[in-house]
Order: sequence, then structure tokens, then C-alpha cells
Amino acid sequence: MDLSETISPKSDQQNYDDYLAGPRTVTISAVTKGNAEQPVNIELAEYPGRPFKPNKSMRRVLVMAWGADSSVYVGRRMTLFGNPEVVYGGKAVGGIEIAALSHITKPLTAALTATRGRRKPFTVQPLPELVECVAEDISADAFDLDAAIAECGGDESKLRALHAKVQAMKAPQAALDKIRAAVR
Repeated sequence: MDLSETISPKSDQQNYDDYLAGPRTVTISAVTKGNAEQPVNIELAEYPGRPFKPNKSMRRVLVMAWGADSSVYVGRRMTLFGNPEVVYGGKAVGGIEIAALSHITKPLTAALTATRGRRKPFTVQPLPELVECVAEDISADAFDLDAAIAECGGDESKLRALHAKVQAMKAPQAALDKIRAAVR
């Protein structure tokens, strides 16, 4: 029995405590506008209704890696981890950081602000692409959903990535339901 799910906090967003059991690779299903304090919500296919709300440093990493247009983020993947040394209000409170990203070919290092006036290098690793069932060149007119589901071989993370990709294509609800059924 995997106890990591039993220690997850009850919350409407991803939290540092969600990553105490270790890093998780997730698939972006949408990016929406948040509020003044947390201006970006990154919806995750694996955790519906519990978005990742990246801090300014992690938003800078995303822009450096993938560009400023968040519409291209849908279907892309990232590995998130809990870093106990993330500081907020002068205190180490822990936070979620990005360890790896899909759609980059080599490690990306950025000089991020650690404290006022002091920068620290932060490196994100490339995340290998999934198999053909979530290929970048999926197009609605030349897409065999049944074949793509079969290519995923029952692998839940691949099926979730396929779901995010098909959702981004604005596929009918029946297609999304078919992929969900394959996950069960």
C-alpha cells in the first residue's frame, strides 16, 4: 500500500506537503489567470481542481524554458518537488520547485533571486518525451484515438498526457471519456 496519498493535505491547490513523499511528474492541462497574490494557476491532469501556483522564480524558469505564451504549455510535462529551503517573508516555509521540464533539450540554468540582492543558480533538467501516443504532431483530422490509447499500453501517466493533448485539440467529450475509461 502506498501511504503517500494518505498524507496529502486537504487543499484547493498543490502544496509543499504534497511533495514530502518525493517528486511527481505532472501534465499541464490548462493555464489560467489567478489573483494578485498568486497570478498563475497551472491546472494538472493528474490533480484536477488542485492547480500548481508557481512563485515568481518558477514562473521565470517557465518563461525562459517555454516562452511567455502559456497556451503552448498544455500537454507539456514537468517534474515538481518540495524544497524545504524556499523562503517567504524571511522564513523557510518550504515550497514547490521545478526539477525537470519536457520540451527542452539540455539542462537550463537560471540565476534566480535567493534573497534581496543575491542570486543563486537554479538548474532544470530536460524531461524525456513520452512515447508516440502523445506525439507533438497530433492533429485532429489524422488522429486515431483507439490506436493512441493502445500505444499507451495502459500506462496511467501516458494516458493522462494523452488526455491533456486531446483536450487541447478541443476534442469532443466522448473522446475524453474514452481515455478516462482506459485509465481505470
